[in-house]
Amino acid sequence: MHTWNPTRRAFVAALAAVPAWAQARLPLLLAQDAPPSIDPAGWLVSEKYDGVRAVWDGHALRFRSGASIAAPGWFTQRLPRVALDGELWLDRGRFEVLSGIVRRQVPDDAGWRQLRYMVFELPGGSGPFADRARQLEAIARQAGWPALVAVPQTRLASEAALQQRLQQVLREGGEGLMLHRADAPYHTGRSPALLKLKAQHDAEAQVIGHVAGRGRHQGRLGALRVRSPEGREFLLGTGLSDAERDAPPPQGSWVSYRYRGLTADGLPRFASFLRVRSEHF
Repeated sequence: MHTWNPTRRAFVAALAAVPAWAQARLPLLLAQDAPPSIDPAGWLVSEKYDGVRAVWDGHALRFRSGASIAAPGWFTQRLPRVALDGELWLDRGRFEVLSGIVRRQVPDDAGWRQLRYMVFELPGGSGPFADRARQLEAIARQAGWPALVAVPQTRLASEAALQQRLQQVLREGGEGLMLHRADAPYHTGRSPALLKLKAQHDAEAQVIGHVAGRGRHQGRLGALRVRSPEGREFLLGTGLSDAERDAPPPQGSWVSYRYRGLTADGLPRFASFLRVRSEHF
């Protein structure tokens, strides 16, 4: 059963100290892109849920930015008094609806009753990930609440089985898979111990400028100038709707984009705007 330890206590104290208006991201574990070929032996595999990252510190839900999520009291009261990391999730292919629900400053009660909190990590927890995954299962069982779900973790025997599972998830409208080293201790930052496997790569960048449009887009946004966390700057000119060109994401906001590999200079190939990342609000 879950027990507190000094590492977890310090982590939760750090989360609780982040003010609601903070813009610095919380210290969380982040995934790298999986290589083209990977043997899943030694990994636990789960579906990649296209939700909104949410961290529960035992008292409040927060976005990755550290800002508080305006969740209804009845929702947070059902959560255990232990730190959790996961995704608020509605269903496959419904990210935009989900984003609209969780970004409201006045909670949409009916909307929140549709959501599930898909938890996949114990912040600051001790032991290997396989042990922490079992603790999450026990916590969800003890809560006895359908909205709190420990993300199912599976061991797969071969690369062929991994690809078969990926194709199944994609056919069913899912985004892809996550692979977490079963023996990995808890740590934060972007790590090779956590991989995302998708048909296309995706990543995040911060908007640093707007490029005026030409031709059909004269008088509105032509492209977003963005900067990756590694400091590389490039343009996102495709994937934007007419409404997004008329009212583009503001400078300083974070966006997700898709791409197909990297150039020799480390820039994304065929980068295309995907969405504004709501967890940074």
